[in-house]
Amino acid sequence: MELILHKGRPQNAEGRLEKEMKVYDLLDSLGIEYGRIDHAPAMTMEACLEIDKALHAVICKNLFLCNRQKTQFYLLMIPGDKTFHTKEISSQIGSARLSFADASFMEEFLNITPGSVSVMGLINDTQNRVRLLVDEDVPKGEYIGCHPCVNTSSLRLRTKDVFGAFLKAVHHDMTIVRLSGDASSGSHLEQKDLRL
Repeated sequence: MELILHKGRPQNAEGRLEKEMKVYDLLDSLGIEYGRIDHAPAMTMEACLEIDKALHAVICKNLFLCNRQKTQFYLLMIPGDKTFHTKEISSQIGSARLSFADASFMEEFLNITPGSVSVMGLINDTQNRVRLLVDEDVPKGEYIGCHPCVNTSSLRLRTKDVFGAFLKAVHHDMTIVRLSGDASSGSHLEQKDLRL
């Protein structure tokens, strides 16, 4: 299937979920320009490679995490070529050891399901229960690729718009963290290739 980069929202909402349309509504209301590619469900980093090439955007892994007590929740954005090590992040944010959070929390807080994890899900976190963690290398790119809360479309947005106007509109801040990406940096979770 040919991947076509469209400008802006779909021409009609037929067959699209309300949570996807909500993303376009907010981006449009903020005057944020974005490109969009529609595609088959993308569940792994490998499945996203062709999409990312067409987007011309930074490949990110988005991981939904929590502390051991399941009282603190995090959305971590890291470059696709870096490995997540719990010890590195835990020490930087002053939290107990982190693990992948249950999908039920992801749906409750962000209204997204596994395979569609995205910074856009913060639209639905009106009580600020999820803290955004961003690896220091992510903001260096001009564009970011992410899902509009579903994994059948991908968006290309200017990095400055995501970490500026978008985060301000959804009342979230970001915490910059540093991941070495080195396999010897300490314990790590089994990688689930979720970019989305």
